[in-house]
Amino acid sequence: MDLTFFYAPGTISLASIIALEETGLPYTLKRVDFGAAQQKSPEFLKINPKGRVPALVTDQGILTETPAILTYIADLAPTSGLMPTDPWAAAQVQSIMSYLASTVHIAHAHRMRGHRWADGQVAQDAMKARVAGNMTECFELIEAEMLKGPWIMGADYSLADPYMFTIARWLKADGVDPAGLSKITDHMARMAARPAVQRALAAAV
Repeated sequence: MDLTFFYAPGTISLASIIALEETGLPYTLKRVDFGAAQQKSPEFLKINPKGRVPALVTDQGILTETPAILTYIADLAPTSGLMPTDPWAAAQVQSIMSYLASTVHIAHAHRMRGHRWADGQVAQDAMKARVAGNMTECFELIEAEMLKGPWIMGADYSLADPYMFTIARWLKADGVDPAGLSKITDHMARMAARPAVQRALAAAV
């Protein structure tokens, strides 16, 4: 199995790199330089016509979108325990990942990518002004309803943990005060102590 993972530093790509490190699957990293607009180059658009990261090149084809990539990685390494075998628990993990993808990541993206949703600086500035409040609301909900502790699913580490950790690393830049998010803060510290996370952070530069 040959896996090549296209990423950019500081993006959601980190979640999948953590998962790859957790499983021990062999893979090759390919950095996409956003500063040089490599994501818009003809070469990269052949890999991902969306012009975004992440993208995972496999023997069977190319996968994009973080929830799909994470699930595929877990399926390749079922003994890793990254995806629960119980159908209800697995559905809960998928539900949380869907929320992170469809709501939380989008709320964050309004800070620097308002041009995707609105023309004109006034409208884009208005969206940017809502980022801190929206992200605070999202993580207050995660803190109260989704993070069971010590991991999101309770005693068992899952795909939802590196996914949430990656987005939570953006909170300070998004203007979120972590003072009221003690469970999130504790989770971040616990994640940072994992060897796989440390290897991923060192690699994703």
